[in-house]
Amino acid sequence: MTKPPLLSFETYDAWDAEPMAAQFDVHQFPASGNPDDLPLPIRESIRAFAFKGHSTLDASTIDAFPNLALIANYGAGYDTIDVAHAATKNITVTNTPDVLTDDVADLAVGMLLALSRDIVGASRWVTSGDWAKSGAYPLQRTVTGQTVGIVGMGRIGRAIAKRLQAFDMTIHYFSRSEKEYAQKWSYHNDVVALASAVDILIVAVSGGPDTADIISSDVLKGLGSNGTLVNVSRGTTVDENALIKALESGGIQAAALDVYKNEPNIDARLLTLKNVLLQPHQSSGTIETRKKMGELQRQNLTAFFAGNPLITPI
Repeated sequence: MTKPPLLSFETYDAWDAEPMAAQFDVHQFPASGNPDDLPLPIRESIRAFAFKGHSTLDASTIDAFPNLALIANYGAGYDTIDVAHAATKNITVTNTPDVLTDDVADLAVGMLLALSRDIVGASRWVTSGDWAKSGAYPLQRTVTGQTVGIVGMGRIGRAIAKRLQAFDMTIHYFSRSEKEYAQKWSYHNDVVALASAVDILIVAVSGGPDTADIISSDVLKGLGSNGTLVNVSRGTTVDENALIKALESGGIQAAALDVYKNEPNIDARLLTLKNVLLQPHQSSGTIETRKKMGELQRQNLTAFFAGNPLITPI
């Protein structure tokens, strides 16, 4: 039986690449980034993409495949895909929600703890010999009992809030509307008001035009000189220049970031700051979750080629 042709973007681990190759006739998107480097008969045969969202999937790339009908995204966020253009061509987009929620929430909490207690710096204090030579490490900040604001109360925001309840935190949140399941938490319909009410601000909204720079200079001013920012959403959600200026000037106390405006070539000023904790966009970066993401992506592809309902259309 002939396997349906499929266009794959970026590279997959063997646990995904092998079952994908077993099910589909996999063609690789050109390293040049130019779809025209693929022969026209192949481009005409492609009806589905297995897309990884680290690159940008724009209208011109979509248009280069005249029979494309499905973009199966590997990841929950799909802001790097021109979804609006895809919709005008009746191209469906799927994603992989839920399976990465716990890992993202775990990392958000872990980054907050690591930043507040300077776990990375304290480890270096020991390994460098400074503990034996210079004595006790400088005092850090308590997490338990603080007031936290969560920007975005979807799956991930809710999972973060549930974890932080164990630290006896007072929880506030911003979303487009109040959530029935969040009645124990304080709702704000304005991000500046939220930031002004909390000690710690965690960003967990989806990326895209609607949330671009939602963490503005005014939000950072509201958070204030004792405030901490944690971002596990998208780099586009934070006015990065305003954030760097606030960190440099003491406008806020510290920030923990897993995402940036220009990944992986991030603003060099962030690399020189001592009041930041930087991570390489690895919030879903566990073996268990990445396997689940790949499996769900393939389930959507399998359903599409079988003519069955898609598992997770956006």
